Amino acid sequence: MTVRRGTNLDRVGGFNDAVVLDAIRRSEQLSRVELAEVTGLSGQAISNIARRLLDAGLVREAGRQRSAGLGKPRTLLELEPTGQYAVGVHLDPAVVTVVLLDLTGDVVARRRVDTPYADDPDVLIAGIAATIEDVMTLAAAPRDRVVGVGIAAPGPIDAERGFVVDPPNLAAWHLVPIRDELHERTGLPVLLDKDVTAAASAEKWAGGGGSFVFFYLGTGVGAGLVIGDEVVRGSSSNVGEIGHVIVDPDGPVCYCGRRGCVGEASQPRYLVQQAVRAGVLASGIDLDDRKAVDAAFARLCSLAAADPGPAREIVAALAVRIAKVVEDIANLLDLERVVFGGPHWERLAPLFGDAVRAALDGRFLVRSVHPFEVAGTALGVDVGAIGAASLVLDQTFSPNPSVLLQSRELVADR
Repeated sequence: MTVRRGTNLDRVGGFNDAVVLDAIRRSEQLSRVELAEVTGLSGQAISNIARRLLDAGLVREAGRQRSAGLGKPRTLLELEPTGQYAVGVHLDPAVVTVVLLDLTGDVVARRRVDTPYADDPDVLIAGIAATIEDVMTLAAAPRDRVVGVGIAAPGPIDAERGFVVDPPNLAAWHLVPIRDELHERTGLPVLLDKDVTAAASAEKWAGGGGSFVFFYLGTGVGAGLVIGDEVVRGSSSNVGEIGHVIVDPDGPVCYCGRRGCVGEASQPRYLVQQAVRAGVLASGIDLDDRKAVDAAFARLCSLAAADPGPAREIVAALAVRIAKVVEDIANLLDLERVVFGGPHWERLAPLFGDAVRAALDGRFLVRSVHPFEVAGTALGVDVGAIGAASLVLDQTFSPNPSVLLQSRELVADR
């Protein structure tokens, strides 16, 4: 990934501080001389910024580096993990995950709780607020160093007003002002983004830049996009609504009225139903009971991984349906890879990756120019929550180009 360059113009201290912090984050340790080289800032500017960041407790000195010549060893700077913390909340219709990240992006505390069956927004938001307090207490994180809360929620969302609008698998959630409600309960600044966008941000934050699609496999499906190292959000921050792409004209009837939408055809409920009909699972499973369906889905995935047969065929057919959507997105946007993740990925991973590779083989149209990779997230089931927290930390590390633009205009007007 490309390191942003600073400017030696006046009145852009905040911008340059972020440039330096981001450079240190990407390289883990840098000397002041190296910082000047990678950021384009003068030695004096780097000295001033380093002093401010040290005084603020955001960086620390990390030993000395021998210089190539006869000069004295250079002092290395690295992030101070306890300098800031950020909370990440991933709201999935089946489970709520809350994590606390330190300034380096490491998870220092986590909690996962089942989403209440009734989906009552007030009950759920109160539970999330209590869980946030739990993770901060668990990590012994000083409250004044917790810079905010990021929420990753299923779409569609109204990012400007902070509303969750009408997620298909949370029936009671209509225009729920989750951002303001959580701010009132916690007293912390709150950001709201889509779950798939947050997950894609987490992959980018962890060093996975370039151009890729993050394919989310949970109670629903979705696609987060990163193109040219930049997270793509769309005009209303609702990019990635792929649930109604038709992948099987003879598939199940979706709530939209059509057959074979990938979202409906990927639901654990539908897959369990298929397994019961094929004799893979015993009949009598209550398809309206989330826990029962989840347990049955876990059993189906275990059977599919263990031996060839009907269970594996059901999972392989799911992989083919998903691959059709990935193929269309990858060819349309000329992507480099797909990264799978979400609450159901770990169960599907033993067979899913190879099955998707096989289904995509020969169908990526520019394969003679560059390959298309299939990978699973390295961040585990917490990827959505980690992404939500990384959105908060991004406020510290990501320079705002409008600050630089405004400063240039001020200089030009003198």
